Amino acid sequence: MNTESVVEFLGNVPLLHRLPSSYLKRIAQVVVFKRYDRGDYVVRENQDVDGVYFLLEGQAQVLRSAGEEFVLKRFDFFGHGIFGDVYPADVVALSELTCLLLMSDHLALLETKSVWDSDKELDSRCLVEHILYLEPLDLNVFRGFTPSNAPTYGKVYGGQLVGQALAAASKTVETTKIVHNFHSYFLRVGDIDIPIIFEVNRLRDGNNFATRKVDARQKGKTIFTLFASFQRKQQGYIHQESTMPHTPAPETLLPREEILERLVTDPLLPRDYRDEVATEINVPFPIDIRFCEPKESTKQTKSSPRLKYWFRAKGKLSDDDQALHRGVVAYASDLIFASISLNPHRREGMSVAALSLDHSMWFHRSLRADDWLLFVMVSPTVFDSRGFATGKMFNRKGELVASLTQEALVREAVNIKPSFGAKL
Repeated sequence: MNTESVVEFLGNVPLLHRLPSSYLKRIAQVVVFKRYDRGDYVVRENQDVDGVYFLLEGQAQVLRSAGEEFVLKRFDFFGHGIFGDVYPADVVALSELTCLLLMSDHLALLETKSVWDSDKELDSRCLVEHILYLEPLDLNVFRGFTPSNAPTYGKVYGGQLVGQALAAASKTVETTKIVHNFHSYFLRVGDIDIPIIFEVNRLRDGNNFATRKVDARQKGKTIFTLFASFQRKQQGYIHQESTMPHTPAPETLLPREEILERLVTDPLLPRDYRDEVATEINVPFPIDIRFCEPKESTKQTKSSPRLKYWFRAKGKLSDDDQALHRGVVAYASDLIFASISLNPHRREGMSVAALSLDHSMWFHRSLRADDWLLFVMVSPTVFDSRGFATGKMFNRKGELVASLTQEALVREAVNIKPSFGAKL
């Protein structure tokens, strides 16, 4: 077997589902093939084991002195660390048996701090990875946090819920399957001062597709729900009708932070508007954003319900795994999406608010979140205080890499301090 075939096999082993593909590649390079004849002992009860065995071909029987018996088949595993350093049962080959053995010296490869690979400590990762980090509590339960340097806007930022929930779902799916769409619903305002518990429900595991439902909870209540579908890479038809609009290169455009700085110091703008902009500058955002058109209007000036900007993660992401890159893009996608529905309705002295109700995304091609992507969005309609927006994301080659939709509550703001509970 070549390395690629071994990686594909390892991606189907339940023990390894939480590992990124880069870890599987490392494991594939160090595993040792072990072959046994029928009746051979692979592991003996109460003896030390050399490492972890992954059953590649054939069947094995587990025999315990207490009289328990069960059969191991392809993709099953046993060995060091599964029940401690000393194995509590005999494992005997029922047929010609082939196993892949990960020796004890390499068992650290079975551990990872997050859904993606990183040899760096958590504190040394770029900010967006730090935000999306999840602590595993159980096989299908994870705990997320809102770091002190994460953008919050008085509540848990919607993109954080999307990105963390997607990371939780990805941890429970074999790495050969990549998320291709998700649909999510914002139910309650999230409290930035307490952890978020993400519970994953494994709805389906097929040969080529897997489906997950993730509930994000605080104080025993569900504040956010996400459904995600994952697909194994397959060959098929290819076409693209969407054309990327002509825009200036991102390197020629001002960063969002510099634009905000200019607005704050513009004496021709109203004081209350400049004060509001100043609060945005103080909120660090881990995504570099470059608007394609000059921002001549303020939040109180009517404008078109359209927007185009380039964006990418600040810093180099620690891994090439699509689970990470798609999670970061999903995180970034919620920042301005909902507010464009308000643009045609703004007026001087008006205070408006947009609250995301649902958010859906389809990934069409592989992408890199730390390279420039163009986000093109439009709001075709607003009615009954609900604004609807659609978006497309292109890479620098002009390839359509993702499509999005979002519905949001858009209305004049009520000056009530956000509290934990229903959003509406």
